[in-house]
Amino acid sequence: MNLIAAADENWGIGYGGKLLVSIPKDMKLFHEMTMGKVVVMGRKTLESLPGGLPLAGRVNVVLTSNRNFRVRNASVVHSLSEALEELKNYSDEDVFVIGGESVYRQFLPYCSVAHITKISRKFEADVYLPNLDEKNEWKITADSEEQTYFDLEYRFLKYEKTASIE
Repeated sequence: MNLIAAADENWGIGYGGKLLVSIPKDMKLFHEMTMGKVVVMGRKTLESLPGGLPLAGRVNVVLTSNRNFRVRNASVVHSLSEALEELKNYSDEDVFVIGGESVYRQFLPYCSVAHITKISRKFEADVYLPNLDEKNEWKITADSEEQTYFDLEYRFLKYEKTASIE
């Protein structure tokens, strides 16, 4: 499975139910990488999307503890085990975990690749991605040239897991 996110220097990914910043090249990369694939997200992430609707052109899997939650054009699951069972229907390389914090933490042990847009700034954040630089099993295997969007500098990093799940 893949994980995809944009994170600041402190691995912050959001504040107040929104992304920390919207970078057009990051949005374009996200769109290109996930189009025609499977995206896995929590309910709050779904609600933060335009119109609170599932992403078009993708299979949407939404994880929520709310058993009454329903949304058109998405599979709703209520536990990690239920989500993993649903995802058995798809190839691992076609699955992208897109947030939020709780979903990233639950799925990280099952991911083998992480696509991180690393922003060279510290923002005020209230949700975070686990710091992959502190995890021995994760290594950077690709690093883009530094990019600039107005006064923001960022890089596209690819992390790969070197050890299997224990």
